[in-house]
Amino acid sequence: MTTLHLIEGPVGSGKSTFAAELSLKTGAPRLILDDWFSTLYSPDRPETEVLAWYGERKERCIEQMWKLACEIAASGSDVILELGLILASDRQSFFSRVESVGHWLKIYVLDAPREIRRERVSRRNEDKGETYQMDVPEAFFELASDMWEPIDEAEVAGFETEFIDTAAEDD
Repeated sequence: MTTLHLIEGPVGSGKSTFAAELSLKTGAPRLILDDWFSTLYSPDRPETEVLAWYGERKERCIEQMWKLACEIAASGSDVILELGLILASDRQSFFSRVESVGHWLKIYVLDAPREIRRERVSRRNEDKGETYQMDVPEAFFELASDMWEPIDEAEVAGFETEFIDTAAEDD
């Protein structure tokens, strides 16, 4: 049975880096929200009302990524998903969707202290290295961090899950 590998965590927790490593290990393709979003929508980002603009487009990206993930899984390949599901209700909807089609789901929950994540995002904005997709302004980092609803054992009960502390990766 194919596996959908779902990587979640707050902004700056190392999701894209982990996804690249997991892809090398498993051979599975990566469907990463930030990749899609930056290509499709960043050039059109408005100066105001950004949160509403972002939310609508994020939903469209996730819908298309879901369709593609199902096609990839149907072809017999695992797929890696990084969807930015920061709210528990969005994750529950996704879990229900996965269960309804019968795919195996493995969840990776990454996290690091906020100060470390803030520094990573700042460094990524400046260096524009391998995992850079778009600038994440400090205000957006803070907002997204405040909105993040941490995943606990109860939320992912019934799914194979790994909780990964990525703080040491900066050492």
